[in-house]
Amino acid sequence: MKFIAAIDQGTTSTRCLIFDKKAHIISSAQKEHKQIYPKPGWVEHDPMEILENTKDVILHALDRASLSSDDILAVGLTNQRETTVAWNRTTGVPYYNALVWQDTRTDQICKELSDKSYSQLVNGKNGLPIATYFSGPKIKWLLENIQAINTDLPKNEVCFGNIDAWLVWNLTGGVDGGQFVTDVTNASRTMLFNLKSLKWDDELLNIFGLTSDSLPKILPSSTSFGVMAEILKGVPITGVLGDQQAALFGQICFEPGDAKNTYGTGCFMLLNTGTEIVLSNNGLLTTVGYQIGDNNPSYCLEGSIAVTGALVQWYRDNLGIISSAEEIEDLARTVHDNGDVYFIPAFSGLFAPHWDVSARGLIIGLTRYANKGHLARAILEATAYQTYEILEAMQKDAQINLNLLKVDGGMVRNELLMQFQADIIGKEVVRPIVTETTAMGAAFAAGLHIGYWPSIEDLKRNWQVDKTWKPLMADEKRLNLLQKWEKAISRASGWA
Repeated sequence: MKFIAAIDQGTTSTRCLIFDKKAHIISSAQKEHKQIYPKPGWVEHDPMEILENTKDVILHALDRASLSSDDILAVGLTNQRETTVAWNRTTGVPYYNALVWQDTRTDQICKELSDKSYSQLVNGKNGLPIATYFSGPKIKWLLENIQAINTDLPKNEVCFGNIDAWLVWNLTGGVDGGQFVTDVTNASRTMLFNLKSLKWDDELLNIFGLTSDSLPKILPSSTSFGVMAEILKGVPITGVLGDQQAALFGQICFEPGDAKNTYGTGCFMLLNTGTEIVLSNNGLLTTVGYQIGDNNPSYCLEGSIAVTGALVQWYRDNLGIISSAEEIEDLARTVHDNGDVYFIPAFSGLFAPHWDVSARGLIIGLTRYANKGHLARAILEATAYQTYEILEAMQKDAQINLNLLKVDGGMVRNELLMQFQADIIGKEVVRPIVTETTAMGAAFAAGLHIGYWPSIEDLKRNWQVDKTWKPLMADEKRLNLLQKWEKAISRASGWA
């Protein structure tokens, strides 16, 4: 048998998963990397550490299944989006740590861009608001603060890219002929990309002081990106997608109206709008969902929530009330409801649909009655409430009524949360058998290009339901809980 390898480079770790033709995981390996916090609101990663970890997990995944490069037909790559790297194309050395998508140091840059009335121009061309979340302001910060970049830029020695471009360049040879490429989904997260032309936009590049020479070539999501040069030597990379688009692909959301929500460090919901570009009036993003070969791309509406799984980690690490993330479900089950306690996890502002950088974290509704179980439940419920807000905005923008929500990511193992999610959105929540849909989407894109899976229909046959949660909560109770949540949100705004 032959297999497809998927590299899943995430916010906290890097993984390699190997899939067979039935989309079963036959081997996997994972390695965490350091989170660097130089100042409040600053979040960085070491690009060299991520590269070495990527090589390590590939080797470990092969070793665990007693496989060699001869057993792998293609590689798919999925990555944390918006996290930005600048490196020298002659030496291969990064100029600075990677600026992570959560990083808010560019808030002043974003304010200046907004003050110059660029918001409408940016949103009209690429469907994004001006926000610290995206790569463009991060590149501008690097240009303004790292002198070596300004020295080397006129010599055409500087490469700017998201993590996908950094890894593909290195894995395909680096300074010895590495391919400097990205895919449409990652490009669409930069604020430098034109959704209609699928190219870097000269007008937007000018705003950020860039030319396309320092940016990677943009390719479809399922195509040839180059050939592995060292580890898995000779194996082609044939699929690249940003992590949330990869999860959309892995959840088989190929029809307009299909939606998925990934519960990880943050939460990311995508709704397939087909070949139509739908710009949001309700605080959502418009993004490229995927592009298969030379076919027209499929677009999406997206809602991004900054803190979901990270809130459970905070409860574990900062408060020390639980010793593992899994314990929060048992603790939350010790109480029947939230005890009127609400937790707004605006640690670095609120993402969609609010886009409020002034908001900060808030626990409200505390009385002497409240205990650690109520707080645990409030932490889980915060994820479900934020998901509700995104889903409502999507339905308004796309003028459709969703029947169900496909879910994946680490938090979907929490059945208390999944039932509350179904209750609060009033819709079915469906979990697939294979919840590693991000890696699976990258594998699907890679395998589709080489004919390992000949068609979309073949991919659909590999997706199966594990469990469905139906809404059980009375409408009156649901509305009361949602009104309290909205009240708590208003209290959190305007702190910073």
